[in-house]
Amino acid sequence: MSHAAARTKPSINVTPLIDVLLVMLIIFMVAAPLKPHSFFTKLPSQQNAIDLVINDKMLVVSIASDRTLKLNQLATDMGTIDDPAKLSNFLVALFRERQTNRVYRADMVSRPEIPERYRIEKTVFIKAPRSIAYGEVAKVIDGLKGAGAEPVGLQLDSLQ
Repeated sequence: MSHAAARTKPSINVTPLIDVLLVMLIIFMVAAPLKPHSFFTKLPSQQNAIDLVINDKMLVVSIASDRTLKLNQLATDMGTIDDPAKLSNFLVALFRERQTNRVYRADMVSRPEIPERYRIEKTVFIKAPRSIAYGEVAKVIDGLKGAGAEPVGLQLDSLQ
């Protein structure tokens, strides 16, 4: 028997190792994002930018160089980039009032087949100086989206 034991070579069972590797592969595939988060933007051409008409439904959030927020150049303080709660609360109330009064977007007035919540005018533009970092503007965009603004547009510096 000692002669037979000397001939058998030890073998490693790799089945558990393969099972563990497959489980880890699945975990990493699920944990990794499938695509980076982004948002769609449409920048106006110079010709279309000149034809922009300001109306009473237009909402423009201005970010000052001291990081304060203003809505439509009103004198009231709407908070700061780090604390946009005043702006968000004001917009939530404004959008609720617009839904009550049925203030529709211009392209949705004649579209009764679309649910009313999608027809309400909730467009907001952001105007910021180039000195403000992109991440700071993204915080404001997140706050506006949380308040229900849709779509959110970015205004170029060259527009007045």
